[in-house]
Amino acid sequence: MARAATTSDAFNAIAEPQRRDILALLRAGEWPVTDLARQLGMSQPRASKHLRVLREVGLVRVREAGKQRLYGLDARGLQPVHEWLGGFERFWAGSFDRLDAYVQDLKRTQQED
Repeated sequence: MARAATTSDAFNAIAEPQRRDILALLRAGEWPVTDLARQLGMSQPRASKHLRVLREVGLVRVREAGKQRLYGLDARGLQPVHEWLGGFERFWAGSFDRLDAYVQDLKRTQQED
């Protein structure tokens, strides 16, 4: 039986491309929901829904500024994702190191011929 989709953690929350787009915009600073929605070409209710999910998993914070609510990135919530991806970073770095060693061996072999 397939597992129901959930947005209870950062991994599931960022699985949605539009949420990743929101986080990318929030790296530059705080935005009101109307500006985020306009920038991303989505309705304000849809943007609000995505922001709610991101806020619930701790990736976005909100503060009141007069009549506006400003949303900002809380990157601390991405720490589990960063730690998990770190293993893959080491894998790719090792793969590139092995590829470089192979290319250097090929060059030496060609020079000897």
